[in-house]
Amino acid sequence: MQDHIHNHDHAFTGLNARVREGLVMQNRRGMLKASLAGMAGLSLPQLMRVRAEAAQSGQPVGSGKSVILLWMAGGPSHIDTWDPKPDRPFINRGPFGVTQTAQPGVIICEHLPKQAAMLDKFTVIRSVDPRKSSHEPNMVFQTGNREAAPRTNPKGHLYPAIGSVVAKMHGPNHPSMPPYAAFMRSRSHLAFAGYLGKQYDPFIANHATRLPVYTKVGVDTGRVSGADLLRIPTGLDANRLTTRQSLVQQFDRLRKDLDQSGSMDALDSYQQKAVDMVLGQRAQRALDVRKEPASVRERYGKHLWCQQALLARRLIQAGVSFITLDLSYHTASGTWDTHGDNIPPYGGISKGLGPLLPLFDHLVTTLVSDLDDHGLLDDCLVIAMGEFGRTPNMGTQGSTDGRNHYTAISGLTMAGGGLRHGQVIGSSERDGGHIKERPVTPGDLAATIYRHMDVPLDATYLDPRGRPRYVVEEGEPIAELF
Repeated sequence: MQDHIHNHDHAFTGLNARVREGLVMQNRRGMLKASLAGMAGLSLPQLMRVRAEAAQSGQPVGSGKSVILLWMAGGPSHIDTWDPKPDRPFINRGPFGVTQTAQPGVIICEHLPKQAAMLDKFTVIRSVDPRKSSHEPNMVFQTGNREAAPRTNPKGHLYPAIGSVVAKMHGPNHPSMPPYAAFMRSRSHLAFAGYLGKQYDPFIANHATRLPVYTKVGVDTGRVSGADLLRIPTGLDANRLTTRQSLVQQFDRLRKDLDQSGSMDALDSYQQKAVDMVLGQRAQRALDVRKEPASVRERYGKHLWCQQALLARRLIQAGVSFITLDLSYHTASGTWDTHGDNIPPYGGISKGLGPLLPLFDHLVTTLVSDLDDHGLLDDCLVIAMGEFGRTPNMGTQGSTDGRNHYTAISGLTMAGGGLRHGQVIGSSERDGGHIKERPVTPGDLAATIYRHMDVPLDATYLDPRGRPRYVVEEGEPIAELF
């Protein structure tokens, strides 16, 4: 029951306001990079070449399949969501009751009634093995590799995100869309391309759409973010934009032989994708939620996370292959880190997790139902999870019902993708403290996603030393789902 020490500052310290991080814009070139940062993926010529090569070698060619990862940053409590222990003492079972589900004999938390009613469309996994996973950054499960742990492995940040592997080896489902996109609250909540190169980093969709602005403790400010990233500046038409791109590329070629980091190649890809997206306007339309019927917008609701879920469906429909939604208000460890600091957003199970569950319940069931209504669910795999579980017993850090970080066991839920759902996979011990049967590892989850996305499980990429690395180093697809 160990590994529950809280080894980071709470959400209101260490914000490092004066520390320069990320992309620093000191000149015109820096501004150009910033404006195009995150425009990941294959351009049309690259995509055609990769798919032609794949067809010639007998490998699967990119299909209309996709993934939406609902990332519950901070680590949701498995006991207080999908693996309740109602017969245990209060300190173990927690403050919530349970509800029967559409899967006979299966119960989940009482605050997930909508999911309970349609659990025949979901799979619950109660035996997820999160060893070595941590937050800030949250990379082990998002890469499928236990070594992707920058806190303990100096090269941990170089293991590519599953979304980046999909971007490289599957590509977008439409050539004018990015293959891998994310709604990001904090960079530390996402995995990036690492060894694959910056051109396979996620396109950060927040910067290109209008969304409600929430504070770090989940209060709606009433303001709306801008959506200027994909707009052509006033006075610049399509011809001038193309001419400027060509001129910039000519200058860049003069410096490319001096670049050892791959940034110039990545920038070329960003530029091409940016022009494709701006001129094609497909991405702009997909990111404009106002184009949805009012009845659909009302169905999702006005909450920030629900608006992002609606946009995720629109992006999948438009041709994005992999989308991660960072379900967090806070930029630190994450809103689901309910260990009981007695300050928001960590207010333990009752005050911290309690308000999140009805919101999540509405979001995940609305998204799955909407994907189904649009004929997308059989091709789109939806996964909801965080980086680890929580301690079996409550009361950590002087709280009344907080649960601390716990890497012995966690849980997740998934739906769609044409997989076999309506089942519970694995189980925990009586107190929820350890896996009892059928452990599911990060590599197993990655292999499951790759099989769904037609990415060969023996596919490799080259690290900077030219050594091949397998996209799945340890793991097998979850057999019960296929």
